[in-house]
Parts: sequence; C-alpha cells; structure tokens
Amino acid sequence: MDNTRCEGCTGEDSKMQEILSSYEKNKDNLIQILNEVQEYYGYVPERAQLAISEYLSIPMAEIYGVITFYARFTLKPKGKYHLAICLGTACFVKGSEQILERAKERLGIVEGETTKDGKFSLEATRCIGACGLAPVFTVNDEVFGKATVKKLDEVLDKYMSEE
Repeated sequence: MDNTRCEGCTGEDSKMQEILSSYEKNKDNLIQILNEVQEYYGYVPERAQLAISEYLSIPMAEIYGVITFYARFTLKPKGKYHLAICLGTACFVKGSEQILERAKERLGIVEGETTKDGKFSLEATRCIGACGLAPVFTVNDEVFGKATVKKLDEVLDKYMSEE
C-alpha cells in the first residue's frame, strides 16, 4: 500500500486521505475508491473527485464518466431519507407514476432534488429488481412493495414526524 498523502485534500479532510492511502495508485481501484467516498460522504463531492484524479493520475472527465454511468454514485448530497420510486415497466403499469407525483407534491421537490432541510431526497429509478412486488418504492434500504399513494403518505408521515 502507498501511504502518500492526498495532495488534493485539505487538513479538514483527513478521511479522504485515509481512503486514498488504503489503495495502490492504480486506476483499477477507481470504483472501490468511489464506493468508499460515496459511503462516507453520501455523494462524491468535487473536491474528492479532484483528489482521486491527482492520486490515480487520471483525468477528471474519466472520473465524472464513471460517476454518471453508475446509478449508485451521485454528485449531489442525498437527504437523510432517500426516497426512490421505481418507474420500471411492471411498476409503471401498476401505478408508480401516481406515487411519484404524490411524492413530488408532498415534498415540494422534483426528481434529483433534496428538500431545503436536507431531510428528504427524491429519485425516479428504472428497476430495483422487485417486479413481483410492483409498484415499489424505497426509503434508504427499506423496500415498500404493493405500494399505493396512501402507503406513501403513511411512510412520509412517519419519517416527517421523526427528528
């Protein structure tokens, strides 16, 4: 392992230095590094992309391409509660579009946004692999199948009442 200091990191960002120094300076490690960064920050901030670019000696455009290609990665912070509504064929046919519209109405945001208080973020997804439970939405890692607008309201009420 190469323990070279992260040149793109500031003193306040020692976690980024720690992440990078646990990997060899090999571009094959890009996805693993991005996974750790995403896990730690909740998204991949630009300063982290710069640090990774310098550390692995690869262009920012390549890093950006990987981040935007894989749905797992995001360039914006997600809310404490990340609501994802499946719009895949099975879910769409069974009414997920109405669930998405209700979520936008309740939260006052559109897909890809986070509420001003940072509590909720909203995403429309293509398939989460739970077609037998269609329509489906998730909040963080919890799956809600056979969903309805009423079920969405109940779930949002629960999370909105939490601190």
